[in-house]
Amino acid sequence: MADFTSNIWSWFIALTTIASVIALFWLVFVLSTSKKPTNSDGEVETMGHVWDDNLEEYNNPLPRWWLYLFVGTLVWGVGYLIYYPGLGAYAGVGEWSQAGQYEEEKQTAEAKYGPIYEKFQAMDVKQLASNDEALKIGESLYSSYCTTCHGSDARGARGFPNLRDNDWLYGGEPENIKTTLLNGRQGAMPAWSEILNSDEIFNVTSYVEQLAGREVDNKHASLGKQLYATNCAMCHGAEGKGNPMFGAPNLTDDIWLYGGSQKKITESIVGGRNGNMPAHKEFLGEAKIHLLTAYIYSLSNE
Repeated sequence: MADFTSNIWSWFIALTTIASVIALFWLVFVLSTSKKPTNSDGEVETMGHVWDDNLEEYNNPLPRWWLYLFVGTLVWGVGYLIYYPGLGAYAGVGEWSQAGQYEEEKQTAEAKYGPIYEKFQAMDVKQLASNDEALKIGESLYSSYCTTCHGSDARGARGFPNLRDNDWLYGGEPENIKTTLLNGRQGAMPAWSEILNSDEIFNVTSYVEQLAGREVDNKHASLGKQLYATNCAMCHGAEGKGNPMFGAPNLTDDIWLYGGSQKKITESIVGGRNGNMPAHKEFLGEAKIHLLTAYIYSLSNE
């Protein structure tokens, strides 16, 4: 409530809230002092609504306990507005804020769990991969920060790698996984539609399918092999085994990040692909990432 572009809005909210509270106090006062409306015979008036022949709605004021309940809620509300920020830019006597509460909870958590993280940080990742306590913490971190992309079962989705197999674009050793988590990765498969024509793209697709062990037309695959050697071998290797230095995938297996059908392979060649794994170093810190590395490493080395 403190980030207003103009003081006008702060005053508008504050004055509107105060006026509303005063109006409610006045309403409760009027209702608490009013007498029962009666007719000329001294009987309490009815609203004219009748049910089941003789069940009438009387025009009685609210019961006292109900009025006192209203007064109590209004007094509580006034106290809340004094202590907490609720009147425009007014910070409240308690000076509470979401950011302040977050920092307080963060410091409390660091004091409680910091020594545990430090203890595990001094241990080797492969050793932690068989430590039940470490894996439990790592699984909790994974559930909080990784499931959106890689899935709750860590088997990934189209465009997001499966973390349970042994196919790693940048290497599956602990140091490779940790580097990925700390600094992130930016994968880039260039688009070839401006360089290769449709026939050439079809030929390259045929050769890539042949590398993966599929039966294709040898004529098209042979022509595609020449184009592959000129344009693709630099990243994927002469034999199509991939290159962890560039994050270039292995084209000789049956694992496809964006789909392995002829259509999907053609889409990758025509339009290129851009994958982004965000860096978590600043957000999680190295101690938590060390445990997360151990958990992810354990998934493919069960």
